[in-house]
Amino acid sequence: MRLLKRLFGVLLLLTALAAAVVAWWLHRPLPLASPSVEFSVESGMSPRQIANGWVAAGVEAPALALYEWFRWSGQARRIRAGSYEIGPGVTPRELLRKMVLGDETLATVRLIEGWTFKQFRAELARAEGLRPTTAAMSDAEIMAALGAPGRHPEGRFFPDTYAYSRGSSDMAVMKRAMRAMERKLAESWAARAESSPLKSPDDALVLASIVEKETGLSSDRAMVSGVFNNRLRIGMPLQTDPTVIYGLGDRYDGNLRKRDLQADTAYNTYTRPGLPPTPIAMPGKASLLAAVQPAATKALYFVSRGDGSSVFSESLNEHNRAVDKYQRKR
Repeated sequence: MRLLKRLFGVLLLLTALAAAVVAWWLHRPLPLASPSVEFSVESGMSPRQIANGWVAAGVEAPALALYEWFRWSGQARRIRAGSYEIGPGVTPRELLRKMVLGDETLATVRLIEGWTFKQFRAELARAEGLRPTTAAMSDAEIMAALGAPGRHPEGRFFPDTYAYSRGSSDMAVMKRAMRAMERKLAESWAARAESSPLKSPDDALVLASIVEKETGLSSDRAMVSGVFNNRLRIGMPLQTDPTVIYGLGDRYDGNLRKRDLQADTAYNTYTRPGLPPTPIAMPGKASLLAAVQPAATKALYFVSRGDGSSVFSESLNEHNRAVDKYQRKR
């Protein structure tokens, strides 16, 4: 009987010591192979795979110990997929808490107003930690994968700053940007002026892209839109250089020549009335609103002063005088 009591006492002591060691380990900073360690938890990973992954990434601790901690804590099933980064001082308890809360390390990519889809794709390809799943896909294949087969991609993505988990796909960012543009366009179209000559949200998107490219000063957007809305209303050609440049594509070398303005293409708004067939860039929120809420003006012309602002004119004679003053320097 005494022997059993002694054995029981020893067992209790060992259990208490083990508990103390575990408690000490859980509150002790994890040794790291580098100042910071990153690891992406993929959806469907088991606790053992997650523990092994952290050790492989640079956490210098027994993978079995991490695994048993995840399992023993009762929170292993609550670990969220995502990209995580830890630095000096992080304990096993804090590591698990970080993953359970989904406290990810996010990267960002910024898409600029006025960019083309080609520029958009190039920026995504440069984005740190973003998987280039669309690299070998054509524009048409990308749109089909996004659920918009047959739709031209230009202007269909909202320019903004997008945060993403490292290891996310570029397609995921594209999808978010496309959904964002759909929402912003719907909101703008719902707020359109009753007098607007635009016939559809797509018309508004096309015009907004032109306003984006034609406006050097934010405060001029509504007036620029007013000029184009007036021209559309009376059937006058838009005569806007950015559409011609877009139609030239890679043939544009920085100089727009007279022959370019005279060569008839789908995007030449000098030779064809109305809007071009697609947007020519990604318009921002301000240009979307300007397209459907133009300034109340009789102006039919505008010319750049050379400082980003524009001079607006109601008559051709007045416009020609402004061109002589600000462009020809006469």
